[in-house]
Amino acid sequence: MIVISDTSAITNLAAIQHLQLLPQLYDRVIIPEAVYRELTDIDPSVPGTFEVQLASWLDVRQVVNREVVGHLLNEVKLDPGESEAIALALELGADLLLIDERRGRTEADRLGLRITGLLGILIEAKHQNLIVSVKPLIDALIATSEFRVSPTLYNQILEMVDES
Repeated sequence: MIVISDTSAITNLAAIQHLQLLPQLYDRVIIPEAVYRELTDIDPSVPGTFEVQLASWLDVRQVVNREVVGHLLNEVKLDPGESEAIALALELGADLLLIDERRGRTEADRLGLRITGLLGILIEAKHQNLIVSVKPLIDALIATSEFRVSPTLYNQILEMVDES
């Protein structure tokens, strides 16, 4: 399974000390160079900065089709990490793209990519018995990572995992 990730899934999971869910769910995760830079070339460091540099389950790849990246940056107005993640997912025929930002999700969906976000990762982790409960992790994301989720979606997620 080819799984590409944008920055947000990595930083948010690292912020709540659950980055290990990615290799547990997907074995290997690929990130484009722009995502690697967003995670490592920043001061002060962000959650996941050090883990990403040591992770054996993470592959960093260069995007070949710079034209697609340019279109996503300039026309769709995505950031470099999102743009390269979508372009790389298209290039590699990814089975799944991990992305949370609304505009990036909309464009990835329009391009026919299968996507999931942080909440989808947590749901899958619960279904695979990798975590006991989703609610405390969502609450931790909201408290520590400025993660935003509407009350309606929050309740829908908890219903989906029988925690309502």
